[in-house]
Amino acid sequence: MERIIGIDLGTTNSLAATVFDEGPEVIEASGESSITPSVLSWTDSGWLVGGESTEIQYL
Repeated sequence: MERIIGIDLGTTNSLAATVFDEGPEVIEASGESSITPSVLSWTDSGWLVGGESTEIQYL
């Protein structure tokens, strides 16, 4: 069976979820929070990064 993933690209936060036999399940972000901020930035070395570490860097 194919696995389908739904993605919510919100203005402030984003999340992804999938459906198992038991029902829908949110795919939690790595790190301390299950919320993924909808922000991206480039590092000085040219890497594109996103999420909580980018939000902290901005603040």
